Amino acid sequence: MGKALFYHLTRSPAEALLPVLLSKALSAGWRVELSAPDPDRLDRLDQQLWQGDGFLPHGLSGGPHDARQPILLTLPDQPAANDPFCLMALDGAPVAPDRAQAVQRTCILFDGGDAQALERARAQWRELTAAGVEAEYWSEESGKWERKR
Repeated sequence: MGKALFYHLTRSPAEALLPVLLSKALSAGWRVELSAPDPDRLDRLDQQLWQGDGFLPHGLSGGPHDARQPILLTLPDQPAANDPFCLMALDGAPVAPDRAQAVQRTCILFDGGDAQALERARAQWRELTAAGVEAEYWSEESGKWERKR
């Protein structure tokens, strides 16, 4: 059964945390699905992952080698063909309980300065925990990432 980790962004954007999380996942040998509800957002992430400080191997869903991609960028309604160990969801991308239970880790990154994003994350927390998915809450409020209890 999977575990959901909620990352409450208060000091930095998701683009700053993603390379850290993705690098750790790849170092652990995990395949990752990175899901966002906006195709333009996925295009921007694609560019960032190609041109960032360190290249992170990835592809946009719909390519000829989706199943081989260590990181596959998808829209929420696209199945991940790369058999991910971890699902990372941005910008309120929906994560159904059965989807969170099908992977070992689900990371939900949300903007703490956006009231709608905060409410979506709270609703996701309630839905996932009600379905029996173990969840953790992480905050960067102190200046470093800390798990809150």
